[in-house]
Amino acid sequence: MAPPPRPLPPLLYWALVLGALPLIWGGIPIFGGVACPKGGVACAQGGVACPGGCECERSSARCRGGAGRIPRGLPPTLATLSLIRWDLEELPQGSFQHLPMLNLLLLSSGRLRSVGDGAFDGLGLLEYLFIEDSQLGFVSPGALRGLRGLQFLSLANNNLETLPRELLRDLGTLRHLDLRGNPLRCDCALRWLLAWGRARSPSPEGRCRAPLPQLGVALAQLRPQQLQCQRHELRPFQTLLFSSLGAASASLGGQPWVFVVQPELGACALLEWDQLGGRFRAQSVVNGSSPVSCHPVVVGDTLFLVVAQLRGGSWVWRRSGSSFVRHQALGQGRLRHPHAVTSAHLGGHLYLGVADSSKGGASTVFHWASGAFYPQQALRPWRRDTHLEFLELGGRAALVACGAARRPQVFLWGAGGFAPHTDIPHVPDVYAAKHFRVEGNVFLCLTRFLGDAKVVMRWEGSMFREVQAVPARGSLVFQPLLLAGRRLVLLGNDFAPSRVLAAGAGGRLEPRQELPAPSPRAFVPITAARRHFLLATSFKGATQIYAHVTEDIGT
Repeated sequence: MAPPPRPLPPLLYWALVLGALPLIWGGIPIFGGVACPKGGVACAQGGVACPGGCECERSSARCRGGAGRIPRGLPPTLATLSLIRWDLEELPQGSFQHLPMLNLLLLSSGRLRSVGDGAFDGLGLLEYLFIEDSQLGFVSPGALRGLRGLQFLSLANNNLETLPRELLRDLGTLRHLDLRGNPLRCDCALRWLLAWGRARSPSPEGRCRAPLPQLGVALAQLRPQQLQCQRHELRPFQTLLFSSLGAASASLGGQPWVFVVQPELGACALLEWDQLGGRFRAQSVVNGSSPVSCHPVVVGDTLFLVVAQLRGGSWVWRRSGSSFVRHQALGQGRLRHPHAVTSAHLGGHLYLGVADSSKGGASTVFHWASGAFYPQQALRPWRRDTHLEFLELGGRAALVACGAARRPQVFLWGAGGFAPHTDIPHVPDVYAAKHFRVEGNVFLCLTRFLGDAKVVMRWEGSMFREVQAVPARGSLVFQPLLLAGRRLVLLGNDFAPSRVLAAGAGGRLEPRQELPAPSPRAFVPITAARRHFLLATSFKGATQIYAHVTEDIGT
């Protein structure tokens, strides 16, 4: 779509409307006086002192092409000042205190990037302020303080994406705001401006450049309610008085089935919502021997529970009525020291992967057929794997295997099995890899054993490349998940508060909140009673549940 035609230059527009600015056309100077030489040399024009680079009359001055600070030596009775292509990058506090009688101020076609607090201190008589055709990208909240008589403000044709809420506070006389030609981001941060503009005529001028739903929409056509101003927060909801090694969930019959590993009790517990009490309760459903994973799998309308154990063998249990019964032994001696279990539907088939961390064991991929899980293939023996992750890369089933002894290895499906494709360089001590998708791209969150950073990587057709490193020591959880429709990544920590990160454009993570979750080992989103919760298992303390809360903070 072709860009809209450029509007009438604001300077020319206001000059015609107000009649306050004489025009410059065809090289004819704005003022009738003779220009003083550049270089800071002052001269007198009709008895009026005038600094170098400026043209002065008794009550007005036009300065062009200079550099450094605001010109000094101008008459203190000056009412109109124009700075054209003046080489300034910022306006600090009190930049015009030596010109207390200014009524109109124009800064145009320069390199101005920022306006600081109190930049116009002392200009109580200023009515017209134009900062146009520059590189202005930041205006401090207190930049306009003290301008009690300001009526017209033009910030047209700059690089402004937003304005601080406090900017126009106490400017009761302001009647017109021009923001045309700025890449405005019409989101929650500008909701206050729409509310301010609805009480004035005309409304602020300008068009939205982002986000996509508001692209090209004029500010005057937007209502404050169209800009969502919501704060998302996780708040403590319930403490379960037992430690837990891990957790996993599945959905069946429109309800979540969340299972928690209780190593001290040697059991897998089902977490259920108590409608009467409005709380969660945990009930042991499978008793075992040193369980390390309780992984639910749904096949058709049947719920299975894969219980991997350090002793007593690993088993698949089937839900029958209100209880679970043994369905099959898993591995039959193949699994010596299971460490993690994962599953996925890929290409119309159900796969189950068990990472084996024993010295002589091998991780195993199982496939579902004829009512049971059968071994599909054994992966790289003697690797002491700690995690397997199923995903799709370029439309093909894929698998990432992690372990302390080797770099993570990527397998692609072909010829009836998963074949090694490539490894992930520069991160030799990865404990686990978990993937998420943003805008069609596949990203991996890598949890490292010894490194002081957790790494986000993006698939680029044949290999993963690093996008971002997130500093974190003492963490064994770096987990992406979807909670209340929001893509989050949870970074657990054994020695400091855990962090909630939001996945933005390009897969980059931005901090959102800290959680006081002690030594977490897994995070699981839960939906119950039309509310959203986050379960945080803890290996050293009590298991925590947080409630997702949304607040409208717009005004």
